[in-house]
Amino acid sequence: MSTKAFTLVSAVEPELLMGDKERVNIECVECCGKNLYVGTSDGSIHHFLLEEQPLPAGTAAFTATRQRHRHLGFRKPVTELRAASALHRLLVLCDCSITLVHMRSLEPVPSGARIKGAVALALNENPVSGDPFCVEVCIISVKRRTVQVFMVYEDRVQIVREVSTPEQPLAVAVDGYFLCLALTTQYIILNYHTGVAQDLFPYCGEEKHPIVKRIGRQEFLLAGPGGLGMFATVAGISQRAPVHWSENVIGAAICFPYVLALDDEFITVHSMLDQQQKQTLPFKEGHILQDFEGRVIVATSKGVYILVPLPLEKQIQDLLSSHRVEEALVLAKGARRNIPKEKFQVMYRRVLQQAGFIHFAQLQFLEAKELFRSGQLDVRELISLYPFLLPTSSSFTRSHPPLHEYADLNQLTQGDQEKVAKCKHFLMSYLNEVRSTEVANGYKEEVDTALLKLYAEADHDSLLDLLVTENACLLTDSAAWLEKHKKYFALGLLYHYNGQDAAAVQPVADLISCSGETGPLRSLASTRIAWPQAFRMCCRLFAL
Repeated sequence: MSTKAFTLVSAVEPELLMGDKERVNIECVECCGKNLYVGTSDGSIHHFLLEEQPLPAGTAAFTATRQRHRHLGFRKPVTELRAASALHRLLVLCDCSITLVHMRSLEPVPSGARIKGAVALALNENPVSGDPFCVEVCIISVKRRTVQVFMVYEDRVQIVREVSTPEQPLAVAVDGYFLCLALTTQYIILNYHTGVAQDLFPYCGEEKHPIVKRIGRQEFLLAGPGGLGMFATVAGISQRAPVHWSENVIGAAICFPYVLALDDEFITVHSMLDQQQKQTLPFKEGHILQDFEGRVIVATSKGVYILVPLPLEKQIQDLLSSHRVEEALVLAKGARRNIPKEKFQVMYRRVLQQAGFIHFAQLQFLEAKELFRSGQLDVRELISLYPFLLPTSSSFTRSHPPLHEYADLNQLTQGDQEKVAKCKHFLMSYLNEVRSTEVANGYKEEVDTALLKLYAEADHDSLLDLLVTENACLLTDSAAWLEKHKKYFALGLLYHYNGQDAAAVQPVADLISCSGETGPLRSLASTRIAWPQAFRMCCRLFAL
């Protein structure tokens, strides 16, 4: 089953970007906040300002406004763009040279600082220098089997390390001192500080497009053999199961909890939580897929598009509506890192409660019970499904939005009396378990009164046990129910527990009257005899 996790919307129309230049193609993109930069095949940089307009159902529309256009003076394509927002600089890779330009004016820095001899670059998002006025950049050098590490400042660059590799590197990502490299025949992790290398797994750079992407602290995503998206830590191990891609994936992005992959025809969306494919979006002629601080951008050679994630809470509710409970729970639990703690706790409890009612409706009572307790369900939500079990004096109103779609037990079971009986038996068991726990705190009257009604209706042996021990059964509701079901002995116990001994004698007398022994009790109801003595007399007569 598919999940709608993303909506594909246009960000920059081809006409706005290229005009009538049919031979000019998009080569790379960079996004920093509202600023979108596009590098093109004619050696130009285009700067747009993106404005987002939220739409119903959680999606959005984007309007791009052109800010600047700058030709770098080269006849070669702009192959990579990286924003260093702390420095207000844009790193531009063109013709094997990395130029520093101002993020707004797109003018090169006056010093003319640049890094020469670069084939590819990666920013270190987990820098080791601790200097807030520089960024760390790793490049694949035009020198054979060489990577270099630079410190980049506002108007100067400084090389800090040059490292040889076992084979020619094709792609690189960096985290701290660790480089993750796609070589000609394998992926490796290389600590450029110590020089220690760790082999990961084989790879054929001549047959497949390499993918090396940092996805978090000390963790990378790689395009592995057999069409697998493989996760690897800097220790050379995998802490997540792989995701199954097609053999010809050309790009990947992360928007937690999802991994997105681009091939010749589709964008696929997999969950990092359970590794299942959740969505497939048709997309032809795409050649760029990247994520920028939670924003996922995909591009063809002519247009730029944004994959707008639907709010996680809406995705969870859609899964629950489809009764895909386990997927909803996995997604809800994984949303912890995306939602503030207090908001998450409220959301997660509600999801557990909703999931509990789905299991309940399917008569999966063990699962329902665990979810109700884990979700700290207000027990009155459950009792209210059963007609007449809540006390008439109760002011309880159900949660809004509702936790389920059922008016009452009759609708849920569609009148199937066997199912009704099973549901009542479950509630009887559940209330008996929770009545002495914190679940019933503040609701003891509702719990005990409902339990009394269930016991009486089922002619259950525990009815008398409930009434001779401490309980919170509401007298008026309980008395009427016991009388309705002709539980006179229990009614007498109820009155006695509530200190109404005179009233307690009459139900027991009625009980004995029903047995035909009415003579000795003709005046018992109005006698002044003490309750214990009168009650014992009734019991002895009943025994006769």
